[in-house]
Amino acid sequence: MAFQGEHFITRYGQEAASRAPPVKRMLELGIPVGLGTDATRVSSYNLWLSLYWLVSGKTLGGATLNQPDARLDRVTALRLATVGSAWFSGEEKLKGTLEPGRYADLAVLSADYLSVPEEDIKSLESVLTVVGGQVVFAAGDFASLGPAPTPVEPAWSPVALFGESVPSR
Repeated sequence: MAFQGEHFITRYGQEAASRAPPVKRMLELGIPVGLGTDATRVSSYNLWLSLYWLVSGKTLGGATLNQPDARLDRVTALRLATVGSAWFSGEEKLKGTLEPGRYADLAVLSADYLSVPEEDIKSLESVLTVVGGQVVFAAGDFASLGPAPTPVEPAWSPVALFGESVPSR
C-alpha cells in the first residue's frame, strides 16, 4: 500500500483503501502481525518506508490511506518489525528484543525514530550496523569502524573505475 496505494484507491475507492489491510484492527483482535518489506517481490528492503506507512497512513506518493484512528503509534509499528516478525519465523526466543541470551544485532540510526517529524521516518538510515557482534556497516562519524569495502565484481565494471556514480554520456 505504501507504493501502490493510489492505484488501490482508483480501483477500489478511498473507503476500502482506508481499511486495507486493517492492521490496527487485527492487533485489537489478538491476531499475530509481523512487519516486513516484501523486498525482492514488490518493494524496497527499506523497512523505514513500511514503518512510515503504518505510522502516517500515507503512501510514498503522499496520498492519505488510513485515518488517524487506524494508524499505529511508532512503538507498536516497530514492535511488529521486531517482536512480531520474530514470532512468525519461530525465533521469538532468539530475536526481537535486546535481552541476555538473544541475538544482539543492532543499528545506530541517522536520527531518533521516536522523535523525528513523521515525514522524516522514511529517510532514516543506519549509520552503524552490528550483526553477531561484528560491525558490518558504518558511515558518517562511524565510518572508521566499518569493514573494508567489498571489491567490485566484475573487475571491468564501470563502478570499479568511476565509483558508484557512473558519469552520464
